[in-house]
Amino acid sequence: MRGEYDLDMTMMLTIHGAFRRELERIERIAAGGGDDPGRVLRAALGWRMFARYLHIHHTTEDETVWGVMPARLAGRPDELALLEAMEAEHAAIDPLLAAVEAAVADRERGHERLGGAVEALAASLRGHLEHEEAEGLALVDATLSGEEWSRFAAVHMQRVGAEIDVYFPWLLDGQSAEWTERVLSRLPAFGRANYEGAWRAAYERLDLWAPAVTS
Repeated sequence: MRGEYDLDMTMMLTIHGAFRRELERIERIAAGGGDDPGRVLRAALGWRMFARYLHIHHTTEDETVWGVMPARLAGRPDELALLEAMEAEHAAIDPLLAAVEAAVADRERGHERLGGAVEALAASLRGHLEHEEAEGLALVDATLSGEEWSRFAAVHMQRVGAEIDVYFPWLLDGQSAEWTERVLSRLPAFGRANYEGAWRAAYERLDLWAPAVTS
C-alpha cells in the first residue's frame, strides 16, 4: 500500500517518474510518422540512457533489495508471494527491452515490429512501477534496515559512475520545483552545487531525442 515510509523513498519515486517520462517520449517516437522511428531511437542518446539506467536500476534492486529479503520473510507466504511477483516482473521486462533494442538495431525490418515491442515494454514496465509503488515499497520498508536501504542507493550510484553529471539532471527533467528541491536537499552540498552550477545547464544543451544525420 502507498503511504508514509520509515525509509526515504524519494530517489526511488524519482527514478520511477523518470522512467514513466521517457516511456512517453519513446512511445511518441515509435508512433510518429515521417522519420523512421527506429533510426531516431538508434541515434538517440535518450534511448541509450533509458536502457542503461533501467538495467542499472533493476539489476541493483535484484541484488541488494529483492535478493536479500527471502530469508527475512520465511514462514510468511503472502509476503514471499509478493516478493516473487516483483522478481518475476523484472524478469519479464528484460526480454521486452531486448526486443525493442533488437527492433531498433534491425535497419531493414525492425520498423515492422518496433511499435508492438515498445507497446509491450511500456505496458509491462508501467504495470511493474504501479505494483511496486502500491505494494512492493511497503514490503521493502517493513523488511530492510536503513543501512541496507542505503547500500542499494550506494551500489546504484556506483554503477552510474562517471555519468552522474548527466544522470541527476535526467532524473529531475520535468519534475516540479517542489520535488526537485526535495531531491536536492538530500544531496551533499557539493552535489547540489554541481547540479545548479554546471550539470543542469549542460544537460539542457543536450538534444536527447534528435535523429542523427546518418545512423
